[in-house]
Amino acid sequence: MCNCKWGGCVTSKVMKVLLIIGGLNWGLVGVGMLIDSDLNVVNMILGSMPMLEGIVYLLVGVAAVMKLIGCRCKKCMAACASCVSCKAEGSEQNMQ
Repeated sequence: MCNCKWGGCVTSKVMKVLLIIGGLNWGLVGVGMLIDSDLNVVNMILGSMPMLEGIVYLLVGVAAVMKLIGCRCKKCMAACASCVSCKAEGSEQNMQ
């Protein structure tokens, strides 16, 4: 279920933003490891507040689990029903 790019409910939109932040941060951590530098942006911004930093990491993890499950609220389901790519995916499954 795609939730149609940026369509859907507020929770779905926040989830997508958290996943982008988490993905970019992990990418920078990897680059930092290769060039022997610390590029963990979340740690740079929130390092003086370890509890808040941990909450951000927890929220990114919850967003990943929610993305796997998918949002099943009425707004997201309606957005997905009108999505061209979801309709195409559904018709491909019906043909099999």
